[in-house]
Amino acid sequence: MTSVAEPESRAPLTSPRPVGARRPLAWAAVLVGLIAMCVSLIGSWIPSLWGDEAASVLSALRPPESLLAMLGHIDAVHGAYYLGLQLWVDLFGADPFAVRFPSAVAVGVAAGAVTWICGRFDSLRFAVVAGFFSAILPRLTYAGEEARAYAFDAAIAALLVVVAVEIMRRPAPPRRWWAAYGAVLAVGIYTFLYLALMALVVGLALAVDRRNRSQLVRWLVASAAGVAAASPVIVLALLQRRQIAFLEHRDRVNPSAVLVKMWFGAVPFAIIAWTLIVLVVVGLVVRARRSRPVAGTLEALALLWLVVPMGILIAANPIAAIFTPRYGTFSAPAAAILMACGVRLLARRRWAAAVVLAATVVAAAPIWVGQREPWAKNRSDWNEIAATIDARARPGDAIVFDDSVRPSRRPRLALDTNPDPFHAVIDATLKTSYADSGSWHSSDYSVAEAASLGRFTDVDRVWVVEYMVGAEPNVYGIAELEALGYQQVDAVRLHSTAVLLFTRP
Repeated sequence: MTSVAEPESRAPLTSPRPVGARRPLAWAAVLVGLIAMCVSLIGSWIPSLWGDEAASVLSALRPPESLLAMLGHIDAVHGAYYLGLQLWVDLFGADPFAVRFPSAVAVGVAAGAVTWICGRFDSLRFAVVAGFFSAILPRLTYAGEEARAYAFDAAIAALLVVVAVEIMRRPAPPRRWWAAYGAVLAVGIYTFLYLALMALVVGLALAVDRRNRSQLVRWLVASAAGVAAASPVIVLALLQRRQIAFLEHRDRVNPSAVLVKMWFGAVPFAIIAWTLIVLVVVGLVVRARRSRPVAGTLEALALLWLVVPMGILIAANPIAAIFTPRYGTFSAPAAAILMACGVRLLARRRWAAAVVLAATVVAAAPIWVGQREPWAKNRSDWNEIAATIDARARPGDAIVFDDSVRPSRRPRLALDTNPDPFHAVIDATLKTSYADSGSWHSSDYSVAEAASLGRFTDVDRVWVVEYMVGAEPNVYGIAELEALGYQQVDAVRLHSTAVLLFTRP
């Protein structure tokens, strides 16, 4: 551990540690992974599910044949995750803690992989520090408490780098390592299409290091095999590419999105993280100017991992609108590694390293807490909707959900993802359940259409759940209910919705 002015020399990349030295590293990786899993898991049950998680949960709850039919039309890029979550839900249920648990495990795998990677380049202490940064990195603690595939993207990317490092640290790596590389790459593409960009990271790491350039042909063959194995999902993704057309209307590429939201969550944490990363870049420049090798170092590999995939997506975004900050999750482990490398540069001044570590924890703590507030997921208050109906509804009451907002914000998802609290009410406007739909969500009749079908016959009380627009609730269906003779008699304002009660004399 040294200062910026005196970068330490590294052991040759092709000199692996003795087998005996790997055992404590393996145990450290397991321990760090368990800690990271717990950090993500604690409090994960508190926030309401939200629109993106509803897509996961409802896809997992539908019959297998229905899920496969849906994937032929939409969400093929998420199919591997949905199928895995379906098996998980069959065993453990679909409450928030259960459906988010696999993501916490995936973050643990990512942190353990980071620990292993860094331990193959430097001391066990340094490896644990890098794993610690992975455990508290805001992008990963968020992904670890969300029922989406992003945590798995980070884990698979980290495992791919583990395989790449093992290849690069051997003068003549066995073919089984390249087979493992191709297999992990294929699985990664099935989980998240843009993980194909990790092949470029590995290829560039080999190309810039003269000791490993002889492996480029094998890299090319293994990468091609991985991409070919994943070709079905690539073809479906191209056919369904208009599914993310909504990104064209959102300004996702801006300083806040790239420098703060993508990996670091809040400005104070981002300042610490980028300061450490800049220290690493300065250290590499100093190293290069002194004619000491930069290629083949952990810092160079992590920088490629951090910059290349997201740099490509950001550069292509004006043409194809393919970037959103969450897509950077699979590069988040690289940010943790670079932060640890920055701390290592301060290690001669132990007090400075200790202060930075303490400041990082202090900066991460409020972000972690904020991620676990009841409305942390896109202001979703579905738990409150369910609790209100469960406490106030009477058997025979009907319920109407605001259908005027985009599917991921529709209050109906509170019922679809957690039907038990709604057992007393009649779902008066349901047209097609998500399980029978060609999309991931249910569809509704309007109030007038439902009334023409006799859905409100002999119904004296109707609950209406409206999405809030600013400080006021929407007015979806209210005019139609009033035309049927109903009058509003009560209103309960929640965090982002309002629950209104209408009665008919």
